[in-house]
Amino acid sequence: MHEERNSIFRDAGLDRRTATEVPDTPQTRAPSYRLAFADDEFMCRDELRPVRLQLELLKPEMMLDEHGVQSTIVLFGGARIPAPANKANARTKTLADLSHFYDEARSFARLMTEHSKASDGRENVIVTGGGPGVMEAGNRGAHDAGGRSIGLNIVLPHEQAPNEYVTPDLCFNFHYFAIRKMHFLMRARAICIFPGGFGTLDEMFESLTLIQTGRMRRVPFLLFGREFWERIINWDALADAGTIADQDLDLFRYVETAQEAFELIENWESAPARDDIPGR
Repeated sequence: MHEERNSIFRDAGLDRRTATEVPDTPQTRAPSYRLAFADDEFMCRDELRPVRLQLELLKPEMMLDEHGVQSTIVLFGGARIPAPANKANARTKTLADLSHFYDEARSFARLMTEHSKASDGRENVIVTGGGPGVMEAGNRGAHDAGGRSIGLNIVLPHEQAPNEYVTPDLCFNFHYFAIRKMHFLMRARAICIFPGGFGTLDEMFESLTLIQTGRMRRVPFLLFGREFWERIINWDALADAGTIADQDLDLFRYVETAQEAFELIENWESAPARDDIPGR
């Protein structure tokens, strides 16, 4: 756990508390008198965006380090995919048909978490976006196994609470999508993509591009549900057009079941990041 560092300087938290106990005068009520780091209006100014970006990078990083999380298994997937027990309420027949991926995500997360417990929960920790659907299934599977899991939530206009299965001490909230994506990938040992919508596609292509361009090392990149993915993305057409290389089609694998994905990850031979981009 985190150890307090010795410092010759007065504790900032103590000064923050002391600053609230000053006499009530026109001067102490003025916004200019507030401590800068305790002034919400000041911290939310446009000019402070670089500071807020840094804070969103630092806070989860420091807390994950303090909790000993060394590697993660990333689960991306649709928030609208229901649990099979609720598929009768799905908005479309296709969503109802995709409900079995909720169970696969839950089973996969349980398998990975059971394996993670051999490292005292430091390796292969499940991380999701913390919301409903496939994300809930991932955190739920880790909970089924008696392990912990991470939720990286994002503030949206239709604010939602984190799903109930995220480990409370590993539940984070973000304003910036870019920093949130960094935290998804900084410790990733594998990336698993379940059927989803714009958010899932964004996360998938961002991650795939980092691997394609050599900015990130090769990790198992698994697409659950070949039929779904081949219906919505014509990968071969991209290769035929030359906008991606034929070799890029080897950056990911299709899987259908939790067991298949688990075995592929466990038998994966580590590969370095690319040092060139095929086709360029």
